[in-house]
Amino acid sequence: MGISENSTVDPMRTAAINTKKKGGIWPALALFMTAPLVAEFLLGNLPIKLLPALIVLAPLYGGGALLIREWVRRTGRGWPSILLLGMAYAIVEEAYTTQSLFNPDYLKLHLELLTPAYISALGIGGWWTLWMLNVHAIWSIATPIALIEACVPNRSQTPWLGRIGMSIVTLFFIFGAVASTTIQVKQDQFLASRTQFAVAALVIVLLVVAAFLLPPGRRTAAQGKAPSPWIVGAVALLFGSATLLVPQAWGWGAVAELLALDVIMLLAVIAWSRRAGWGLVHQLALSAGAALAYGWHAFLQHPAVGNLDSSVRIGNAIFLAGALGLIWFAAARVSAGTTQAAYH
Repeated sequence: MGISENSTVDPMRTAAINTKKKGGIWPALALFMTAPLVAEFLLGNLPIKLLPALIVLAPLYGGGALLIREWVRRTGRGWPSILLLGMAYAIVEEAYTTQSLFNPDYLKLHLELLTPAYISALGIGGWWTLWMLNVHAIWSIATPIALIEACVPNRSQTPWLGRIGMSIVTLFFIFGAVASTTIQVKQDQFLASRTQFAVAALVIVLLVVAAFLLPPGRRTAAQGKAPSPWIVGAVALLFGSATLLVPQAWGWGAVAELLALDVIMLLAVIAWSRRAGWGLVHQLALSAGAALAYGWHAFLQHPAVGNLDSSVRIGNAIFLAGALGLIWFAAARVSAGTTQAAYH
């Protein structure tokens, strides 16, 4: 599942943008807080009673999403670069911070995450690795970025932070990564091999290089009109839900299904985004569908920490309502921006 660029970007014009423009701090703060709420709480992985964990999760998820978004927009690149950097983020978190890509009994929970489609030469599970790449690239990184950008239509393609802001966010991200790693080590003494860490580092470097080797986003004309945002959102919700429902017990079958869903959705978005009329409202529709898939699926999920009680389901309802509210606000902002543009 991918999200395509919604406008042509001139890298020279982007480089000349004044990143200190007043008001950039607010969307940056919104993304900083939205990313961890989507990644862990809307998903249903953490219950509402663990909201204080945002002290660590916001710098980790929010800092990561914000740094990726800022570097991509500063260099005039688009969603393909965001998704590649989202995959790099996934490996940073799951190979180093949690080590879940290599740990056969993560946090002693007996989940057997590496068993489906196990690859003995690398000591990883094919299903779990692909699943983590999907979860972080699509939901932890791309979805929050797309939602918050839609809330500020006039600044959706421009940087929000200056050098000082970027430096502060980088320090926050390092703090989040170190704090999260420290907590994980105290809970589980597992340590991956040097070879596993080295291979993970190599893949991260390759993904980052690929992200910035991609040319700036360019719109190419194609016949036909872009589909209704309602259709785009419905398809995103359908494919997102299907991705969340793939049974890990299928092993390599689960890997094949995840790959098929990714490829089909990516090709569909690429084709749609080249048609006339594709814009920010479609970007919002894609992210809304992905967020709502997380929101409803949370009611089927047992939290990774704590017992399943009434407070968990109340929390699921609150986070789903929050997602709906954010989507409504973003839709109103995009609609107001479109209406204003029509009168100029």
